[in-house]
Amino acid sequence: MIEITAAQLAQITGGRAVGAPAGEAVVRHVATDSREARPGTLFVAKPGEVTDGHEFVGAAFAAGAVLALVEHEVADAAGATYPGVLVPDAVEAMGRLAAWVVAQLRAHHEVKVIAVTGSVGKTTTKDLLRGIFAAEGPTVAPRGSYNGEVGVPLTVFEAGPDTRFLIIEMGATRIGNIDYLCRMVRPDVGVVLCVGSAHAGEFGGVANIARAKGELVESLRADGVAVLNDDDVLVRRMHRRTAAPVLFFGESPANALPDVPALRVHASGVRLGDAGNPEFVLHLPDGSEHRIVSRLMGEHHVTNLLAAASAAFVAGVAPERIAASLNAQGAASRWRMERTERADGVTVVNDAYNANPQSMRAALQTLAQLGRGAGGSAPRRTWAVLGGMLELGDSTVEEHDALGRMVVRLNISKLIAVGDLARPVYDAAQLEGSWGNEATWAATPEDAEEILRQELAPGDVVLFKSSNAAGLRILGDRVAAGTPAGAGGPAPGNDAPAHGDHWLSAGPFVNASLDPSGRPVPPGASAEGNEPA
Repeated sequence: MIEITAAQLAQITGGRAVGAPAGEAVVRHVATDSREARPGTLFVAKPGEVTDGHEFVGAAFAAGAVLALVEHEVADAAGATYPGVLVPDAVEAMGRLAAWVVAQLRAHHEVKVIAVTGSVGKTTTKDLLRGIFAAEGPTVAPRGSYNGEVGVPLTVFEAGPDTRFLIIEMGATRIGNIDYLCRMVRPDVGVVLCVGSAHAGEFGGVANIARAKGELVESLRADGVAVLNDDDVLVRRMHRRTAAPVLFFGESPANALPDVPALRVHASGVRLGDAGNPEFVLHLPDGSEHRIVSRLMGEHHVTNLLAAASAAFVAGVAPERIAASLNAQGAASRWRMERTERADGVTVVNDAYNANPQSMRAALQTLAQLGRGAGGSAPRRTWAVLGGMLELGDSTVEEHDALGRMVVRLNISKLIAVGDLARPVYDAAQLEGSWGNEATWAATPEDAEEILRQELAPGDVVLFKSSNAAGLRILGDRVAAGTPAGAGGPAPGNDAPAHGDHWLSAGPFVNASLDPSGRPVPPGASAEGNEPA
């Protein structure tokens, strides 16, 4: 971080110095979590939904903090006020400080600020950009999904005097969020990936989501570049909202709006490899072509790969270096199509960091692809363990219902819907024709874990996908590290008898029509052990 003193902090934030710093306190690090404090830390005591940061000021100073950004004074055990700066709003003050840091960076040397937003794919695209730019010079990018009014400043504070590339992920929960973040960091390149239905309940509809995402391109100066996905019609229209030049990217070789002067990045020959990894030829505006064989999983990542290539190209990275980096990178953030191969041959795909209808569909399509077998290998039994999607508003039931039907139409072998919010997924699958021991509902992740413990077999592929709050990412971790399945040969067929009574759509009625080997019993006959009461 660019070093600052207590006096500078007060001037930047418009606050008032309180307490008496020990000597000339110099801030070299900023934290909102006292457990991350170290010598030279500015601790931001922001109020939270569960706890108030002011309660942890003492712990931060004990760990080495030298100043606190507070909304009210905090005293130590002896009654002395901890040194810091008093402000009306600690989060707003963080934004002012972040804007100052970006201005200092620009004043000292050329720095490129690349901002990424979209309903799906922000974190993966950010990770790809970090990989590309890190080879070009000192680069700062968010940890995890730091993309809001707290996360963006924390990312900025990681920048130092030598930073050349600053990558910012921008999320929003209401109109004006992205505009606020853009005024803070003043991006040179703005990337918009897609407009989906995530947070539709909070925003009041998809049109408002598009309005919010478009705030990014509205913020760009005439010497910036708007990088827009023209496979998404709502993103494509954002060219009208910017004074900056536009680069379109997508899977078509031609811009969807030929009358709009714009550069073009596209993919041709898109296919999935045997492991579900996207492969294609990358076409860049200089006419060069580059073979991409990505280590990411799922065809939906083609959009993220094209977006990263586009942003890097307009930022001046050589085409061959862009392609080499894209080919070298796999998933960098946890719980995003994270693949684990267990010793018993069970494949676990953990994509349960977050979920919305678009990312759910993409993950299920990838699961179906993995189950088909390729290169002469046998088909594999597939499991979709799905939790609820949050913040969908009035379309909540409809969107979960659609997922259940999609599971059946993709011929996914087994479905476990987990939690009350996901119950319509199970109901829709049953109505669509998923009977027998193919689909069930589990009240909790623990219940789902017990089903998997009993039923997983060597060769199975199991996908975990849900919104963060559903907790399936933790279940996925446990299953990935879990007890190996029995080595009794290949996975049983979908119509084999259940090991327990957890298959709600099967139960005694359906299993009564199977003999002990799982074969159908002719009409009028009874299966051994399943006589009518």
